[in-house]
Amino acid sequence: MKCLLIYCRKFSYSPAIKTLDQAEDKVEPREFDNIQTAFIQVESEDMENPTAVEKKLIKNLKWICGKNNSREVVLHSFAHLSASKAAANDTRTFLDKAAERMTNAGYIVHQTPFGYFLDLRIDAPGFSLARVFKDI
Repeated sequence: MKCLLIYCRKFSYSPAIKTLDQAEDKVEPREFDNIQTAFIQVESEDMENPTAVEKKLIKNLKWICGKNNSREVVLHSFAHLSASKAAANDTRTFLDKAAERMTNAGYIVHQTPFGYFLDLRIDAPGFSLARVFKDI
């Protein structure tokens, strides 16, 4: 798994192109203030032991949220960090489980619409832990 963690003063998205037939048809734009984002690439080898990879992801998300004083996070499937890609259904299931675990731990969790290319707006401050890359 590859994960690009970006703390944002403002983060917003709007749907641009639907890429999966099974994706929702009606998707509304969203905007967030002072939020931790996680651009996540689930790799095919992650499916060999998804529970272990999920635990590592959750640990990293909690760590970065603590460093950036945030209890709110956006999970974004971002299949551009590695040549290895898990199947779309596996990625969706993985992200849903990660969101559930973070919610159960007391975080407010959002997910960007799965199966869409999105127009993104990112306003990220320039301090060291505002942008972190993790190879999980």
